[in-house]
Amino acid sequence: MIFKRRDPKPTLRAVAEFIWPRGGWTRAFHYVKHRMRRLPDSPERIARGIWAGVFTCFTPFYGLHFVIAALLARMMRGNILAALMGTFFGNPLTYIPIGLASLKTGYWILGTRLDEAEHRSFGGKFIDAGRDLQENFIAIFTDTRMDWTGLAVFFKQIFYPYLIGGILPGILCASVCYYISVPVLRAYQKRRHGLIKAKFEALKLKAAAKADAKRKAD
Repeated sequence: MIFKRRDPKPTLRAVAEFIWPRGGWTRAFHYVKHRMRRLPDSPERIARGIWAGVFTCFTPFYGLHFVIAALLARMMRGNILAALMGTFFGNPLTYIPIGLASLKTGYWILGTRLDEAEHRSFGGKFIDAGRDLQENFIAIFTDTRMDWTGLAVFFKQIFYPYLIGGILPGILCASVCYYISVPVLRAYQKRRHGLIKAKFEALKLKAAAKADAKRKAD
């Protein structure tokens, strides 16, 4: 394959770099910021794409964030590539506070109170839901009776509160990123256009001087 690595990356190394990229998250952040600044689009469209990407990070649809961000950006007439980059707002360093903020807000909106002594842990509910999916898929081809208890508990106590609770903090963080991005992008594009124009004028002067020198020599 054309894009296949000559030296396949070990699984543990790939997982480690997902949690902590080579060069650290600061370098990764600056790379994404640099790429966003150079997108060939208006500051408003790029910022709307960033809004869509950041908001998507507060949804519980893990594994589908790229798709959701792209669809949302298209609906908002934002830059889709900026939306995909905006999803990097959600990363192993921020998913825990994002998840906690979304769940607590969801519990508050829905008026839900969970007694830790009577319920499985957060991670245990994920495990139970995954086990239900696995065992019930196998049950399709066997005589085993399907049981959706773990998945039902996960939906009621994790997924649905997360989905509802992520709306408010998602809108808040996405809006802050939008209003910060617009003036920053506008200033960067104005400065970049000025540099390009100055460089072009310098090339014109150089070409004119060269042509004048050649004419005098003739």
